[in-house]
Amino acid sequence: MHCEIQKMRETALVYLDRSGGLQKFMRDCKKYNDSKQSYAVYRFIISINPADIAELDATLGNYILHNPIPAAQIFQSVCFVAVKTLSLIEQLQTEAQISILLKPTHLPPLPSYVLSLSAFPFNYTSQRFYVSEGIVMAMGTVTKYTQGARFLCTEETCPFAEGFRYIRVHLPGATESATVRSDFVCSFCSSPLQEDMKFRVLGDKQIIELIDAKVLSALKGYSSDKSHFRIQTFTVFLRDELANKMQLGNHYKIIGIPACVQNGLQATACMEVNSIQLCKPSDPSFVGVNFKYLFSLTSSSYWRFAAILANIFASQVVPPGTYNTLKLAILLSLVQTCEKENADYLDLLIVTSDTLVIDRLLNYSICLLPRGIRHPPSSDIFPSVSKDKHGTGSASIQACSAVLAKGGICYIGDLSSYKKDKLELLQPVLESRTTTVFIPGKKYGEEADQQVTISVQTNFWSFIDVDSAPKKNIQKDNFLIGQMDTSLIPPNLLDSFGLLIHSEFPSCRPPFPLVHHILKRAVNPEAMLYKVSQQFTTQDYEEFILFAKNLHVELSSEAENLIQGYYLASRRVRRDSVHGSALSASALKNLISLAKAHTKLSLRKRVLEEDVVIAILLFESSLTLKHGKFAFCIAPNPVFPFDLSDENSLQQRDSYLMQCHHQLLKFIGAYGPGIHIKEE
Repeated sequence: MHCEIQKMRETALVYLDRSGGLQKFMRDCKKYNDSKQSYAVYRFIISINPADIAELDATLGNYILHNPIPAAQIFQSVCFVAVKTLSLIEQLQTEAQISILLKPTHLPPLPSYVLSLSAFPFNYTSQRFYVSEGIVMAMGTVTKYTQGARFLCTEETCPFAEGFRYIRVHLPGATESATVRSDFVCSFCSSPLQEDMKFRVLGDKQIIELIDAKVLSALKGYSSDKSHFRIQTFTVFLRDELANKMQLGNHYKIIGIPACVQNGLQATACMEVNSIQLCKPSDPSFVGVNFKYLFSLTSSSYWRFAAILANIFASQVVPPGTYNTLKLAILLSLVQTCEKENADYLDLLIVTSDTLVIDRLLNYSICLLPRGIRHPPSSDIFPSVSKDKHGTGSASIQACSAVLAKGGICYIGDLSSYKKDKLELLQPVLESRTTTVFIPGKKYGEEADQQVTISVQTNFWSFIDVDSAPKKNIQKDNFLIGQMDTSLIPPNLLDSFGLLIHSEFPSCRPPFPLVHHILKRAVNPEAMLYKVSQQFTTQDYEEFILFAKNLHVELSSEAENLIQGYYLASRRVRRDSVHGSALSASALKNLISLAKAHTKLSLRKRVLEEDVVIAILLFESSLTLKHGKFAFCIAPNPVFPFDLSDENSLQQRDSYLMQCHHQLLKFIGAYGPGIHIKEE
């Protein structure tokens, strides 16, 4: 066995030399040597490529993968010899003072190396490397742990009463008591050992709770996936340089060593993480054949493709041709989802009395994205703080619906059912896309209070049930033409939503196609009621949205001028001496977001004036619902004034939208302060 160990040491040295690891090790040694301070433990990180190691020596490659802790001791011996031979660290005395952390770059792509967070049982008994994936559900604050400690024999005449014979370092899965406690005894004279506190080495530790990505389908509220499974969080430990490398709601692939941590009578399966990699969804680089064919048929118009998409969208839930404005707004919001900072968000607030149908439509729509979350009213929308359950006494930040919907949609249901305190929390998040968690220091064992700012990268959807309004809010005599009673919602919160939509049909007069659809669906829930549902399936829309949302679009100068002209003209028109301008500070950003969304939905990369026309009509309709009609008058249903039943109706709509474009230019010319836009 000794010959085999010696051979693996030689191979380890060859690998370090060839991979550049030896040069890195020497640079790290120089930092320790330059400090002139004597440490109990000298810690080194060695990056390992298992494939390269296996080519040099299959035995060592297998040893690293399946016995990483003993394998680290082989590199420990090699590094100690290198330090002594080359005089790299003058202060180093014993081999035990060197702590080696092996970090594999990857693991073999075989099922035996995968630790599933939802499979049972967990194979945490063999302390070897595994790869796993999960979403961060909870994140503890960074605390300290003992990375290494020096112990001395209490018997003064013992040769181990001085020096660095007894060095204890943290091992994967070990608790604090395994590294430092008071009952260690000397192996030479059996006298008690005492820690030399001057040489204690502290490191950073962070406890993370991961959960399998399958949880996202369970949080959608509705899904076509009929499988049943049980999911619970899985504890991982981030130490030292890995602390604060994870964020709430993100999906990660990790490599680490599983272990079982004993906390009193409770045992917890966990993983000591060696490496972290952010997982990003593999978005399709194609559009379905049927969508391509439709795109080619509608290439003569900049408006038709998106209009037909909205017309036939969600035919599994509502009949084609109904709720077209709302469906277009939903599609625009879906393609404006991403995980980037300072993204163009598009939040929807729907005023309706058709709560059942609207709820079904929104539920169906959030399932088209990997991150579509239906918020349960009983829980918190935004992150909350609780005490860590692992007995550390520190704070743990819990991810909630808004964070889990990162890069997608957070559907929060009926806004009028929420209490005032929750509505007050929602408004600043819609404006800043961040939320702040306050952690009181005294409560969680910290010296000072902390404030943690968390990014909220999601679009919010909600609706107001007008039939649930209290009678005291219904009677109001000073409504302007086109204005709706939205007094249930604070005005500032109302303005924070990018778009206010009024559903087309009151519940007292549902159209015959909708009644027919509901009855047919009730009799046979799995039936395919329309031919278009077979031509453009739910999966087709999923692929289309994932493709469109990743298109990078830019504003043309003509589109930018048109947006700015409308914005400035509207600020001048919608202003009074008491309340000032009716346009919120975010109006310009919302207009740009709408125009970009229509461009993406139309599969273009440059925002045209035609996209801006749709954006302005939708935005003006939203303003009319809030504040009533003003100088730029639009029809009650400005984007879809005709039923899109044939080529003739599409042509009529194009002609109508061209007229709207000319009216818009005249409006800007009349009310825009010093703005000159060339009319066609």
